Amino acid sequence: QVQLVESGGGLVQAGGSLRLSCAASGGSFSSSAMGWFRQAPGKEREFVASISGSGLTTKYADSVKGRFTISRDNAKNTVYLQMNSLKPEDTAVYYCGRRAILYVGVRPTEYNYWGQGTQVTVSS
Repeated sequence: QVQLVESGGGLVQAGGSLRLSCAASGGSFSSSAMGWFRQAPGKEREFVASISGSGLTTKYADSVKGRFTISRDNAKNTVYLQMNSLKPEDTAVYYCGRRAILYVGVRPTEYNYWGQGTQVTVSS
């Protein structure tokens, strides 16, 4: 069965950087678009970034555009989220999601599998 495991979260000062990783297993990784979402306490799960199966197409939420970069290494079945210029409002649990199709998606309901999440805390 498909399994996703996130890593790389932690505590960082505003303006700092973190790099999240999501290791995938099961299925055909290169046939699956991947996404990053985040969820703060009391909030709904929020789209952050998505990348197509080939890695040629990406999409970002306006709130992270220019600061975050999503990428993937299909040889390693891994997707990454490089987060720069972090702000306190970026604080959340970050989740990796996997679609059943190739194309990027911005809605949580478009993703079929989820990791356990990794905590990102940005202090001011």
